[in-house]
Amino acid sequence: MSADPARVAAARQLLAHLGVTLADLQADPGPRLPTLAEYLPRVAAAAGSGARRTYGTYWNRMAAAWGDLPLDAIAASDIEAMQRQIAATARSRRNSRSGRHAGEHVIAAARAIYNRAIADGLIDAAASPAHRVVKPRRLPSTRRALTSDELEQINAAARTSGNDVLLDALLLRLHTETACRRGGALGLRLADLDTDRGLVRLTEKGATLRWQPITLDLAAHLDEHARTRGAVVPTDRLLRYRNGRAIASRRYDHLWKRVGQRLPWVAAQGISTHWLRHTTLTWVERHFGYGIARAYAGHTDSTGPATTTYIKADLQAVAAALSALTGQPHPLAAVNRASGPRCQPELPAAKSG
Repeated sequence: MSADPARVAAARQLLAHLGVTLADLQADPGPRLPTLAEYLPRVAAAAGSGARRTYGTYWNRMAAAWGDLPLDAIAASDIEAMQRQIAATARSRRNSRSGRHAGEHVIAAARAIYNRAIADGLIDAAASPAHRVVKPRRLPSTRRALTSDELEQINAAARTSGNDVLLDALLLRLHTETACRRGGALGLRLADLDTDRGLVRLTEKGATLRWQPITLDLAAHLDEHARTRGAVVPTDRLLRYRNGRAIASRRYDHLWKRVGQRLPWVAAQGISTHWLRHTTLTWVERHFGYGIARAYAGHTDSTGPATTTYIKADLQAVAAALSALTGQPHPLAAVNRASGPRCQPELPAAKSG
């Protein structure tokens, strides 16, 4: 039965009055996507502590700018505009690159949001605006290996200034011997120290876990330092202030600021703890080869030449490299190769109390 033309005309007139078309009535709107402000807490809860620390500031900026918008209403041009704005207003530091890294973090923070939305099935991968913004090409790092003379000057400046030279000497020695990252050192607990075999258990990026050789001298000093300053149970932190509190990353900031005040070239080049990692790993690679340097660094990624599959080094080889680096024997060293060690930070003979 055909529809009454008069009724059809009346219906059309009513739809026009409401601003609704037939296409609107036929379309399936589907479930409503959450707004950015609604979804961000889920993203942050699923992220690791490192991601929250790195991206948290940028997520807050995005929530302030686009919090009321559904995820599919944010455009690639919005993200790119924020990237350029933050890069242009980034705080200028001696080692900054015109806000380039801050701009990279904006895109990475946005991609973290949309990666989670894709994983949750809220949007298709092709619909992500964050992945349509091209990340700027990362510039080569300015970090390099320090010379023996430079390393000696840094250690001398740390040992002769500051309110806790014993702690600072331990920090520099630990990073020079192990080439560990700051997070690895800060996470060390009493249970992670093996004084008999000269090992520390490091937990670093991506929750990677490894036992790293250290000299028996350093192991003894670390154990004495921790116990004298209040470490009792296995889960107590290893590196501690005089008052017994575990140190935080701010200790490194104060250390390098103080060294930079005494050594202007340190401040001018933006030298930090990570330069010690470059220094040790460069030395190991030059004297023991790429495979042992890779193991010494704790690198476990599978990218790179296929040869890396066949040149994995064991703990004994890493211990041998440490022995040559420090000039001290190690109980796990398979071979103690004769080689002039780099400047080895001195440890105070006094107790760490």
